Amino acid sequence: MSFFDELAYQYIDGEWRAGSGSWDIVDFNPYDGEKLASITVATVDEIDQAYRAAERAQGEWGATNPYTRRLVFERALRIIDDREQELGAAIAAEVGGTHAKVAFELHLVREFLREAIQLSLRAEGRILPSPVDGKENRLYRLPVGVVGVISPFNFPFLLSVKSVAPALALGNAVVLKPHQNTPICGGGLVAKVFEEAGLPAAGLLNVVVTDIAEIGDALIEHPVPKVISFTGSEKVGRHVATVAASHFKRTVLELGGNSALVVLDDADIDYAVDAAVFSRFVHQGQVCMAANRVLVDRAVEQEFTEKFVAKVKTLKVGDPTDPATHIGPLINEGQAEAVTAVVERAVSEGGTALVHGTARGTLVGPTVLAGLPEGSCALTQEVFGPVVSLVPFDGDEEAVRITNDSPYGLSGAVHTGDIERGVRFAKRIETGMIHINDGTVHDEPIVPFGGEKGSGLGRLNGDAMVEAFTTTKWISIQHGRSRFPF
Repeated sequence: MSFFDELAYQYIDGEWRAGSGSWDIVDFNPYDGEKLASITVATVDEIDQAYRAAERAQGEWGATNPYTRRLVFERALRIIDDREQELGAAIAAEVGGTHAKVAFELHLVREFLREAIQLSLRAEGRILPSPVDGKENRLYRLPVGVVGVISPFNFPFLLSVKSVAPALALGNAVVLKPHQNTPICGGGLVAKVFEEAGLPAAGLLNVVVTDIAEIGDALIEHPVPKVISFTGSEKVGRHVATVAASHFKRTVLELGGNSALVVLDDADIDYAVDAAVFSRFVHQGQVCMAANRVLVDRAVEQEFTEKFVAKVKTLKVGDPTDPATHIGPLINEGQAEAVTAVVERAVSEGGTALVHGTARGTLVGPTVLAGLPEGSCALTQEVFGPVVSLVPFDGDEEAVRITNDSPYGLSGAVHTGDIERGVRFAKRIETGMIHINDGTVHDEPIVPFGGEKGSGLGRLNGDAMVEAFTTTKWISIQHGRSRFPF
């Protein structure tokens, strides 16, 4: 049995089993079209079974000594280290990840597991004074109970673990639904790692592979989960937020982006070129933090553009398992067609393709657009592929205006020879994250991660995980006797 066949099941209440839906999700290698696995979808009844199993298991787990809980994540970390080559091959096959992307994803998975070890001990309470004699106020941080996690296709293993591990570490149970394009790396693999790591109670972690066409909003509407952690598109995120709010559920939404990398007139141009090329083309541009727009001061526009275009032309497109490949396949042909359509429309709107990548199946070469009119589709929407728009500006004020002229506000970067100038600029940008003299693509386990505007609600990582996956309970104690007015 192959690696993918072994994990091509639902994982509910500690059992690997087939779904009972009426159709199958077929998992393909996006590069060569090879069928990796076929998984019968989970039904609404199986969603209910998963949530009920999680609810039964959570109480005992939540009461477990956190020093004991953290041992699971220590063992999971060792499993990642021991099986790195196998896991990397799986990510390359299912996601189309290049060597650099696979290494980046596995590195961050390790870092988030290390943070989960620490997070197990971080749900600290407080004792507050009271104006009432003889009374004390205790604030407890308690697990919310059950967390529903919906993960995307671009970094499926990482972005599942990123919510699953902290939720478990803080004493919750989890029901995870991976994206239908990456059911193994985003779902079955996560369950397998934690199963082998000795996650104790059946039902603590459940994986349901299904689609909205089968279950509708059952995953969000179900009465058991108290928090929904969703990573994905802004359109779907709005729907998740609306449905969850109508059922008084909390959400953590990590949505799309339209990040700008800004090159000021005193920047190190060669370094800014390197940062911009990586920020746009890492993992074929299928990164929410990717630099869709590169803004360049007109004083350095010509030099930057020449060097940027020259470097983009050196990027190799092809087999993601070839170490020399920079740009592998997009996740499916539909995504490739959508990206190609954006380029065609941008050119029809008056833009110029300084580099015009060709498309063959899921392989799409890099495209560099310039001369776009304000409001062009390539400037306003998130382009989840290897397409970048160069935008000139005159001075910092115009750069701030153009950067903020977006419905998104996730990440960004600014390059300058004056750090404090960069800080002043960064403070004015309407994003949750921005980086000075660096790329736009960063994630660190202890630093709050999230966006503004259409890029989401809430934050993940570090202490923000405690805020996301625990609830505060006030317990007061009267050591004396209260006096009542009647």
